[in-house]
Amino acid sequence: MNHYGICNLSAVALRAEPSSKSELISMLLFGETFQILDAKDGWLRIRTTYDEYEAWLEGKQYDSLYEAQFNAIQQAPLFVSNSIADEIGEQQYKTNILLGSTLPLYKDGYFEIGHRTYQTNSAQQAVFKSVSAITETALRYLNAPYLWGGRSPFGIDCSGLTQMVFKINGIKLRRDAWMQAEEGSTIDFFEAIEPGDLAFFDNENGKITHVGIVLPDNRIIHASGQVRIDKLDRSGIYSEAAGKYTHKLRIIKRVAGAAN
Repeated sequence: MNHYGICNLSAVALRAEPSSKSELISMLLFGETFQILDAKDGWLRIRTTYDEYEAWLEGKQYDSLYEAQFNAIQQAPLFVSNSIADEIGEQQYKTNILLGSTLPLYKDGYFEIGHRTYQTNSAQQAVFKSVSAITETALRYLNAPYLWGGRSPFGIDCSGLTQMVFKINGIKLRRDAWMQAEEGSTIDFFEAIEPGDLAFFDNENGKITHVGIVLPDNRIIHASGQVRIDKLDRSGIYSEAAGKYTHKLRIIKRVAGAAN
């Protein structure tokens, strides 16, 4: 068994257990790589390369990579798709890839997965340019439906949103909200927050369960039912539509500032 793989489909489910009935806990998008840790009943236990997340992947939903191929991809600059959806490939190999998908070993409009060559006009290098680029990327996901474990513009959760927005802008975040809360530097005063900061929210037990991206004018974009924009203040997220606070503010972190 090859010990490395790459996602060759638009988006595939990563599950908590080796069963299609098990909880969806994340997704692999096209071009993302992983290490294979174990196999059971047609399923693979994997560790994703991008965020070192461990989960189960159905064994029919990937291409194998040799170690040399895997290493070459990791060492190359990261390019991603900047289209919400882009059809690539030829004839029976056509695939629709999604915003933020990885384009491995991309060069001059082309990239390869396995023995197949793909062409795309929607590539951009994932590098940090500005905080405004982060907020502009976040707005591209506006009104995307909420999906627990999702990382796609057609279904995404709160930490999937923050992770993908920052991935497209060349800043790596871990997968879950509580993991992301351990990154960056803490903003001690609400008045000091800036667009692009990450705001984290906890539940009644003090566990961080939600995250969003600060926008100008004390607004926040976050995934709750759908990707939406609400008010943010010292207490938390205030939904004008619901007429109440929906999330209690715990901490604000600055991750993008480290890239300046």
